[in-house]
Amino acid sequence: MTMNNALKVYVRDLRRFARVPQAIVILVGIIIIPSLYAWLNIVAFWNPYGDTKAVNVAVVNLDAGDSSALTGDLNVGDQVVAQLKANDQLGWQFMEKEAAMHAVKSGDSYAAIVIPKHFTSDLLSMTTGDFTRPELEYYVNEKANAIAPKITEVGATTVQTQINSTFVSTVSETLITALEKAGVEIDGHIATAQDKSLNGLGKVMTQIAAAKKTISDIGVTLSAGESALDDVRSSLQEAQNAIDSTQSVIGEVEALVTDVQTGLVSFTGSMTSAATTGSAQLAQISTKLNQRVAAATAGMEQAGAVISTAVGDAAAVVDANGRVLAELQDVLATLSPGDPQFQEITDAIAELQARNAEDQQLLSNLETINADVANTNSAMRASAQAMNAALDNTVQTAGAVGSAVQESIPQLNQALSTLSAATSGVSASLGSQKALLSEADRLVDNLAETFKQAGTSITALGKNLDGFQQQIVALRADVGALQSAELWKQAEALSNLDPKKIADFMTSPVTVKEKIVFPVATYGSAMAPLFTNLSLWIAAFVLVVLLKLEVDTEGVEGLTVRQAYLGRWMLIATINFFQALLVSVGNVVIGVQMASAIAYVCTSIFVGFVYTAIIYALAVSFGYVGKGIAVLLVIMQIPGASGIYPIQMMPSFFQALYPFFPFTYGIDAMRETIGGFYHGDYWRSFTVLVFFAILAFAFGLFFRQRLGNFARLFNSKLTMTGLFPSENVQVLGSHRRVTQLVQALTNREKFRERTVKKAQWFEERHLTLLRVLVLIWTGMTVVLVIAAWMLPEARATILGLWGLVCLAAIGLVVVLEYLKQNVSFAKKVGDLSTPELKKKLAFEEDATHSDATLDELRERV
Repeated sequence: MTMNNALKVYVRDLRRFARVPQAIVILVGIIIIPSLYAWLNIVAFWNPYGDTKAVNVAVVNLDAGDSSALTGDLNVGDQVVAQLKANDQLGWQFMEKEAAMHAVKSGDSYAAIVIPKHFTSDLLSMTTGDFTRPELEYYVNEKANAIAPKITEVGATTVQTQINSTFVSTVSETLITALEKAGVEIDGHIATAQDKSLNGLGKVMTQIAAAKKTISDIGVTLSAGESALDDVRSSLQEAQNAIDSTQSVIGEVEALVTDVQTGLVSFTGSMTSAATTGSAQLAQISTKLNQRVAAATAGMEQAGAVISTAVGDAAAVVDANGRVLAELQDVLATLSPGDPQFQEITDAIAELQARNAEDQQLLSNLETINADVANTNSAMRASAQAMNAALDNTVQTAGAVGSAVQESIPQLNQALSTLSAATSGVSASLGSQKALLSEADRLVDNLAETFKQAGTSITALGKNLDGFQQQIVALRADVGALQSAELWKQAEALSNLDPKKIADFMTSPVTVKEKIVFPVATYGSAMAPLFTNLSLWIAAFVLVVLLKLEVDTEGVEGLTVRQAYLGRWMLIATINFFQALLVSVGNVVIGVQMASAIAYVCTSIFVGFVYTAIIYALAVSFGYVGKGIAVLLVIMQIPGASGIYPIQMMPSFFQALYPFFPFTYGIDAMRETIGGFYHGDYWRSFTVLVFFAILAFAFGLFFRQRLGNFARLFNSKLTMTGLFPSENVQVLGSHRRVTQLVQALTNREKFRERTVKKAQWFEERHLTLLRVLVLIWTGMTVVLVIAAWMLPEARATILGLWGLVCLAAIGLVVVLEYLKQNVSFAKKVGDLSTPELKKKLAFEEDATHSDATLDELRERV
């Protein structure tokens, strides 16, 4: 029955439109006009940033340029002007500074960019270490347009970027050119160094081979020296044995001389009787003396030969030591002081030099001994010859004993004394020479030890040279392989650098590879969800404002308030269907991007139904106040539903209200149909819109019955002005009125007395309460204005609070008027008779607990 009457109302209203062609024309206008709002705005915002070349920006170049060792002559201002002339992103206008300032102030140009005189000088200050940061002068006229300063700011940033990139490119190209040149030089230096190193290492290898040969020769020399030392040692031993033999012979000679002298004494005493015997004995003595002297001189000659051999051997050793020292010094010259063998060879040379000095002393001593032995031998020969001559004379003159004995015996005795003295001297000399031979033997032993140590050092040096030679071989291999080394490759890479390419790279070293997840081709398509939702809200609001909301009962019997509510909503929803269909299909036609055109059109129709339900419920339940709330909602939803800017950029006040706005979910749902669907985002928004629709219907159906008196009160008051159109609001029963009727029937006098007091109190204070309310509202407004002035960053939140204060003030005024109406009704109830009270009470109870028809309500009113 409910839907049947609602449909009857719906069909009846459609027939009324059909009967009046003028109404159809108005209806068509109502359908088209909201769509025009969306289409015009979408087309106007289709690509606003794609045609910015008409946005004039004045450019003033005062740069005088400068030069540096790094960049040469440079004028950044001229380069920037040349680049801007090739740039069509903005309307660049090049002029003098005075003309540019006039253009900005007059609005002919939205901004001006001035490149100062010392701009290049300041930019090049980094090459001198002064670091004066260059500055561009940027003038902008923010009065001319709200968006233009943002666009021109992008232009200023473009100029700054071009200057930075130009400078970086110039410096980079200069540096890379120098680096390339350095790379070529480094490559040449490395190659030259490699060749020199290989040649030097080759020479070192040759020197090492020569040193090893020298060491080998030294080893041979040392071996020969050791053999020579063995020979010297043998010769010294033989010399010592010869000296011992010579000393023995000399002893025999001395004994023989003594015997001869004794014989001469005996001979002198018995020369007469023993002349013949004496001659024979003298002959024997002469023979023995010649034998002994011959043996002594032979021993002396043998000793002299041995000593001469020792002298030769010692001289050979000294020469060998000299050669070893010279060769060791040559080896030492090839070593560096830091080499571990350097000190060992230095010590060996010092020790050999000390030993060589001792060997030279030994050689000198041996030469002295050799000379002494030769002199002694000569002296012994001369004495022996003299003694032989004396003996021969004695034998020859043995016959002439007298005078001959007197003459020869003393001469013989003197010769024997001389021989005895000579042999004693030779014996003493041989004793000292024997001591020298012992010292020489000790020196030979020391020299042998020195040779042994030198041999050990030479052997170690040979091994070290072998190791050093292996290291040199490895080093030559490393140097030879230097061309394949990473460092050489890096040097070659430097020599192959391309300054132009690297300068271009340094101008923009990083590029952003944009990958759009849900691409939207045009700005108009991105703005379509906002303008479409605004169009649908405006369309529904226009319908609620232009069409009557109160339903008459013509042609529909038993029509209740709920049936009337649903019937009129269906009419408004039908018109809104065509509004939503037209705007969505029109968006498809004008080229708005669609991920799914069908989903977009269906979503638009559904969103239109939801907005219609919300606005209709507010208007029917609260009358003009509800319509005002609908206007307030659309005002707050434009910045608070993330239609233009991300909600995170909005003040916290709007961020807090963002989840409670229907636009939030209507816009998100349409964005899904335009940009693409992701998981369940579309259905989440759709579900919330369904919730808003259900809430709107529940609110309208419930409060329409409960707030009829409220709407009726406002309509009646506004009608009194003669300026507002007013409808006869259908009023249902009120629990408050039932209570008043019961109280009046129970105790009429008491009810009247209490009602009179309330009316009197309210009438006396009604105006005062309104004034106090106005004062409170004014005071809070002033406080919020001061707070907004002191806290600029919180102005949006403060403005929202002021809106809430206004709503609260309006609500209090409504409450006061509602109370005033109740008091007025109570006074009328007090004047009714008992039968009238009972009849009134029955009607109110029936209206409260059942669906009273509109005719019954009108009859009651």
